[in-house]
Amino acid sequence: MQAKYINPFTDFGFKKIFAEPASKPLLIDFLNTLLPEHDNIIDLNFKNTEQLGMTEHARKAVYDIYCENNKGEKFIVELQKAKQNYFKERTIYYSTFPIREQAEKGEWNYNLKAVYCIGILDFTFDDYESEPEKSEVVHTIKLKNQNGKTFYDKLTYIYLEMPNFKANEADLNSRLDKWLYFIKHLEDFQDIPTIFKDKIFTQAFEKAELAKFGQSELYDYEMNLKTYRDYKNTVDTAFDEGKIEGMIEGEIKGKIETAKQLKALGVATEIISMATGLTRDEIDKL
Repeated sequence: MQAKYINPFTDFGFKKIFAEPASKPLLIDFLNTLLPEHDNIIDLNFKNTEQLGMTEHARKAVYDIYCENNKGEKFIVELQKAKQNYFKERTIYYSTFPIREQAEKGEWNYNLKAVYCIGILDFTFDDYESEPEKSEVVHTIKLKNQNGKTFYDKLTYIYLEMPNFKANEADLNSRLDKWLYFIKHLEDFQDIPTIFKDKIFTQAFEKAELAKFGQSELYDYEMNLKTYRDYKNTVDTAFDEGKIEGMIEGEIKGKIETAKQLKALGVATEIISMATGLTRDEIDKL
């Protein structure tokens, strides 16, 4: 059966739903499900997703979505399709850019605005020390001391492990549950379930409906969907053959070594970049 709605795990689909100017109400609604009620966002502005380093040759960061709310707090929202080497380190590195950009010239008291890094993960960490966490969907991380007390409350990492979300439609108890169900199953829907009849979700389904795309948009989406499927197939096949098992399990220490192996297999540069986080130029030089 032909899909009626886009796949939100593609770059195109994710940004179509959440990163366009007309998507602002959807993004606000989604982010508010992850925040305490007293921190709810009233309004936000999209910011430049490409963040430059301190010097011309310093490594830059490119976000899927980067926005700022009405209180000046920063939000990085990333869709991550497969586990990368040093994924957590990459997230922490990315969080340094919105912290650093708040520096003011001259006299400044270092009073920073909050930064939130939100990752929607199409994989699980698989590295828990305690058993109960293996089935959790939402992981909220802050800087804490040895007694578990929050040391700094203005830097928050929120990871959503989508494979752990297994709720059925009848089991959805919260607004966040509805969003997770929407993201995970959108491509499979042929009709809008009754739980999604409010204004926000109606708008989300309208933006995601393939029949409303122009020819150019449809072509871009189909190419992006092909890349996503090739990428998933490459990772799954390579894992089965044991060729990049280390990348998935953390046994290969360097992203460069992983990229070399994928390049030797004839994998497309764009897919290698998504799997390792390396730029096209870096991959071309290997």
